[in-house]
Amino acid sequence: MLRSLHTAFFLLLSLCLVAQSADPLEGARKKFGSKDFAGAKQDLTKVLESSPRNKEALLLRGQCRLNLGDLYGAITDLTQVVELDSLHAEAYNHRGDAKIKLGDDESALADLNRAIRLKPNVADYYTNRGFAKYNLEDLQGAYFDFSKALELGPPDADKYFNRGLVKAELGEFVSAIDDYSKAIELDKNDAALYNYRGVAYYQTTNFDKAIADYDQAIKLDSKDPLKYENRALARTAQEDFKGALADYDKAIELNAEDPETLNLRGVLKHTQQDYDGAIADYTKAIELDETNPAYYDNRALSKTEKEDFNGALADYTSSIDLYPTDPETYYQRGLVKLKLNNNYDACLDFRKSDELGSPEAKAAIKKHCK
Repeated sequence: MLRSLHTAFFLLLSLCLVAQSADPLEGARKKFGSKDFAGAKQDLTKVLESSPRNKEALLLRGQCRLNLGDLYGAITDLTQVVELDSLHAEAYNHRGDAKIKLGDDESALADLNRAIRLKPNVADYYTNRGFAKYNLEDLQGAYFDFSKALELGPPDADKYFNRGLVKAELGEFVSAIDDYSKAIELDKNDAALYNYRGVAYYQTTNFDKAIADYDQAIKLDSKDPLKYENRALARTAQEDFKGALADYDKAIELNAEDPETLNLRGVLKHTQQDYDGAIADYTKAIELDETNPAYYDNRALSKTEKEDFNGALADYTSSIDLYPTDPETYYQRGLVKLKLNNNYDACLDFRKSDELGSPEAKAAIKKHCK
């Protein structure tokens, strides 16, 4: 009898252990922890079929859907959580994150404000609210939130990068460099950090350090055309025109469909008096983007240098059609009309340029217009 009771006890214990190990919620947590979001979601759906008001399962499935890019599904699950528990800060935070990714930043901000009121000492909540404020162009608010996230810690490269980016957009480039440098100390293999710090150094006219950062960024990621374009700008500032041209060539080799890189290379070629090369680049830029008046202005300048005055006139007119309130374009078109001996129309352009605020136009009117 004693033996059979002993056997029954262990049989019961064994069954309990099997039941615990087969707990689908626990299995879902483990899959979520190992980033098997699809598998975790499948397990959680089974849990919710038998227990549709299980807050933990709804919260975790909402996070799975968020990580899988099913943003509307994530919001549906997380909304059910806050309907069951209106004080669930984590659910508001994750729902706010999903709304940010959908571009609904105003609604995200409301969720994140609620999460922070409920739990004011969670760094991730401030980080997410900082993203929403940044997207809403509240840079000072984003600055505060990213600083608060750093204060709450733990510090990491992303937190410093986020604040550095906002500082740069606020024009605080020296302080931004400090944050980017701290981020690099924590993650020395992130090419983007060197690239952004290089941009900040460029803005402070420290071109040597900018180029050194771009060199490191390119060493870590040699396939990003923007990094070559940025280095080209810094090399141009140092009058290393040969090096700048090589960088623009590489950027265009990597991405021949970016009109701005072609435009910048055209500007460099123009300064080197390669007007044919500049015109070819501007023409390609215009083919890719017919709506940018600067490309027509730049091509007109190169055509003027080649004494193609009719071509320059057509380009300035196209620019004015796109942006009819730029005084410089009217002034330059007036100069071209003088070259074509069309003094009357030139004076009309000078007067329009003067009305729009060009100081050069006044002198042109005094000299050429009676």
